Amino acid sequence: MWEKLRVVWQIPELRKKILLTLGLLAVYRLGFQIPLPIVDPNKVETFSRAGGMADILKQVAVFSASQLDQVTIFGLGIMPYISASIIFQLLGSVYPPLEALQKEGEAGRKKINEYTRYATVFICIIQSWIYVKSIVPNLAYDSFVVDPTAPTRTLMFSWTIVAVLTMTAGTVFLMWIGEQIDEFGIGNGISLLIMAGILSAMPGAGMQLLKQSSLELTGGDGQLGIEQLIILALMFVAVIFGVVFITMGQRQIPMQSAKHVRGRRVMGGTRQYLPLKVNQAGVMPIIFASSLLMLPAIVFGGLGKLFDANGAWGMTFDGIAQLFGGRGFVYAVTNIALIFFFCFFWTAITFNPKDVADNLKNYGSFIPGYRPGKRTADYLEKVMFRITYVGAGFLALVAIVPSMISGSLNVTPLVANFYGGTSLLIAVSVAFDLVQKIDSHLVMRNYKGLLES
Repeated sequence: MWEKLRVVWQIPELRKKILLTLGLLAVYRLGFQIPLPIVDPNKVETFSRAGGMADILKQVAVFSASQLDQVTIFGLGIMPYISASIIFQLLGSVYPPLEALQKEGEAGRKKINEYTRYATVFICIIQSWIYVKSIVPNLAYDSFVVDPTAPTRTLMFSWTIVAVLTMTAGTVFLMWIGEQIDEFGIGNGISLLIMAGILSAMPGAGMQLLKQSSLELTGGDGQLGIEQLIILALMFVAVIFGVVFITMGQRQIPMQSAKHVRGRRVMGGTRQYLPLKVNQAGVMPIIFASSLLMLPAIVFGGLGKLFDANGAWGMTFDGIAQLFGGRGFVYAVTNIALIFFFCFFWTAITFNPKDVADNLKNYGSFIPGYRPGKRTADYLEKVMFRITYVGAGFLALVAIVPSMISGSLNVTPLVANFYGGTSLLIAVSVAFDLVQKIDSHLVMRNYKGLLES
């Protein structure tokens, strides 16, 4: 392995790409240390440790490369850009003008990217305004600012405008960093930003796990024993193994190309395979499901605060918020159902069996035993429907691993989220994509890949 890493650094072009990527990721992490104007980082740190809303914001941060529990210039992360990209991708399948742009090749892709940037700015302004108005000044102005003197209405409004523009500019800058990594660096820029946010939180989760552990066999006083740490380690390895297995898993459809004669030569007739990924949807179903499940917890939690906490309505709203904000049976069942729904929904958008069948027909290829055209499309749809069950089941299992860990082993949700489940799935998937990008550079120069023996 050290020899392969030495070969990677010996290639000047690849070395420049890696150093540029690392430098941009360092700038990304540096921005999370810069608070908004007049905000006291020490007071915000106290709020982030208080639990409640801060715990929900930490869960949101897993999927958005953000740090909403810390009032910084990059507080929104890259989630507005991801939301805008998903919106335009969904519209591309139902809105004819966007569908026509998608079929125009590079020119259409650039136009859609331009629209996505405009939508990102619009979403940033809305989200940052809601965040600033609901989390920072209205919650407790003197709990966040450096000078807790009574603010005037004009000062509050001016600070809100400055905070909204600052957070919007921060997200646009992160979007630019992601595009620069795509063009001049190595790997997918947005995915690497999300992965960097996850990895940066893992050491803190590890330290929290160590504080909660003891060297005794059975633990005690709320601490984890040696046997529980071994179970956590085995589950950690099992989740990584499962992620790698499902991510690389394919259903290979046998495919035959038709023979044709050109001059005196007979061409074609070769037997190939059409690979269909088992997990065609990736991590998007988990992100969608988790985001939707956070909305009831936030909305009903806010309604509970509006009413009397000891009143009937306040207790009812708080109870509903706890059902969706906790790790109980209702949360797990709803999460699994949403993951299955979004897995099939996202697969239906990203994989069109009719287009695949038409492309096979145009290139003179066919699946043995199935007539080109509609029969081939129906067969591909049936196969994809079956293997999607496997991918959705795996994603559902990965999503409830944190609930199993925190519920049975009394581990805090922060530790469970980062050492089993969605965070691990995202980190391993992005790492695999990065290794494949590096391997492509090595293979072009007749070197062995990083994963080749």
